[in-house]
Amino acid sequence: MVDMRIVCFDLKESIQRVDSFEMFLYILGLLVIFYGYRWFKELKQVPNKSEKHVYITGCDTGFGNLLAKHLDEKGFCVIAGCYTEKGEIELKKACSARLITVQLDVSDNDSIKKAAGIIKNTVGEKGLWAVVNNAGISQPSGPTEWMVLDDFKKMLNVNLLGVIAVTLSVLPFIKKAKGRVVNISSVVGRICVNSAPYSISKHGVEAFNDCLRLNMAPFGVKVLCIEPGFFKTSMSDPSFLQHNLQKFWDRLPEDVRNDYGSDYIDKVKAVFAKRIGKSLDQDLWKVVSCMAHAVSAVHPRTRYSAGWDAKFFWLPLSYMPSFITDAILLKNTIKPKACI
Repeated sequence: MVDMRIVCFDLKESIQRVDSFEMFLYILGLLVIFYGYRWFKELKQVPNKSEKHVYITGCDTGFGNLLAKHLDEKGFCVIAGCYTEKGEIELKKACSARLITVQLDVSDNDSIKKAAGIIKNTVGEKGLWAVVNNAGISQPSGPTEWMVLDDFKKMLNVNLLGVIAVTLSVLPFIKKAKGRVVNISSVVGRICVNSAPYSISKHGVEAFNDCLRLNMAPFGVKVLCIEPGFFKTSMSDPSFLQHNLQKFWDRLPEDVRNDYGSDYIDKVKAVFAKRIGKSLDQDLWKVVSCMAHAVSAVHPRTRYSAGWDAKFFWLPLSYMPSFITDAILLKNTIKPKACI
């Protein structure tokens, strides 16, 4: 005799498996359609590039330098803000006659106003298509108690107040063109890793970006944010980081150094030498391509996560509860002597 209860159970289980598989295919199909549509939509580029002016800060080296060259090749009229005269000369040599440079210190209001005056005369009634706030500084800071107020001021003056000041100086021209503002933040604008002044400055950029995006939406101005992971640039060179960290250590009071232990600084510097060089992404184009898309796409993204570490580690980590992020970040942190 066949036990009908077993037959019915097996049949029910088979139906559930089929239903689950169909649901999986349905969800997969929706994802393919969604991302396929988004990919196709994002391919469309803005027309008349030769009539559009793009103002980029921090063009001496790194991302800004590469972006200026790339947009110049694509036909945009690039206005490159360089901190040094040497940076201006070298960039002009590498680009077409369309590109013009302005000497710019984003922490100096007079320098910002002078650049804005040049831009106003250059763009005329067409207005400014985009400003890319790329200029920034970075430095290892160690624990927050190693800091003094001037360390925070220096970082905020360039990385946050500089972004705000440059944006406000050209915002009327951008409104005229119904253009866009592209702000370069960082994954540490979402989650603090260690450097308090740098993270605070980038959290501020995120907040400024969000406020400005809402304010400018009625005017047809797009405000976009790039959040790169960790890339190999002059600011992330291990020897540079070690040198700066040593300066912070040397100025600490004796009692604070005793809390951390005499060998603490050597351990941290060893970590910089061993891990940072290997973990940094050397493909700067991952960031530059996001910046270029934000400038040239008809339908740019509101946010760009540049780099695999940003997409698959830092961004997901930023959404987790604090007790999980703290445990992960503290796991490989060198502990002070007083805490062992």
